[in-house]
Amino acid sequence: MNPSRGFTLVELSVALIIIALLLAGALIPLSTQIEVRNTADTQRSLEGVKEAIVGFALANGRLPCPADGSIADGIAGAGTEQYNGTFCTTTVGVIPWTTLGVPETDAWGRRISYRVAPVFADAIAISTWATSTTPTPLTAPASPGNQPGCVPTPSPTLSSFALCSLGDIVVLTRTEMATAATLLGTALPAVIISHGKNGYSAWQTNGTRLTPAPGGGDEIANANGTTSATGAALGGSPYYASWVFYHRNPTPASSGCSDPAPGAAPSSSPLCEFDDIVIMISPNTLVARMVAAGRLP
Repeated sequence: MNPSRGFTLVELSVALIIIALLLAGALIPLSTQIEVRNTADTQRSLEGVKEAIVGFALANGRLPCPADGSIADGIAGAGTEQYNGTFCTTTVGVIPWTTLGVPETDAWGRRISYRVAPVFADAIAISTWATSTTPTPLTAPASPGNQPGCVPTPSPTLSSFALCSLGDIVVLTRTEMATAATLLGTALPAVIISHGKNGYSAWQTNGTRLTPAPGGGDEIANANGTTSATGAALGGSPYYASWVFYHRNPTPASSGCSDPAPGAAPSSSPLCEFDDIVIMISPNTLVARMVAAGRLP
């Protein structure tokens, strides 16, 4: 009888190397698929939040105020809008998930940022229709008419804003080939932001905030909204001071990167890391829904 012959150490090593290579090849596309799924899930969640915010306006005649991101889960006030019965006590924070009945976090488990223009979120009874100057985004420039007027006739009785009301939020975009910022949306009533996989500046469910993006740039602006631009500086409208946010294609981290300030000349440097997901609430869409629901004019 011939004794059975087993594998040599060399053969076992070769087999293990082949198995390791196959596993590595399978894991790389799997991780990519997970990120694609997380991005798609978050995009759908943000669209759902947008619909909930518009639905809140249809029911209450105003947009909801942000919630305080620093309040941890299980603590009183977590997820509820910061509204004192007359106006928002803050115009920037996180989505008021308890007030709206929407998920608290994005697909990466972090809270979703939210900023609202004051004129769209104050009480109906105070009858303010023009863009609010409290809080003032920027020191008013010397040019007249910094804050546009709005005198509706007749005045709305079921809405805190009018057909002529304008928001104080601007969203800019960039491309890899032209790094100067260009207008994507102006006079916006509200903006909703997921801070993406890297999570820079995102509020967590325990009430702490992740560190800002290193080196500054557009992701830092999306933490609260930079206040360094008017539409006129970018060749568009509105011409009054506005909070500026950014929405652009994802960009990997790069050394020596640069995100030029609004109105600045393009830079030859690569754009800085960016993976935020930004959803705008259009004033035209909001007004159309309010008119259809009988809240306006």
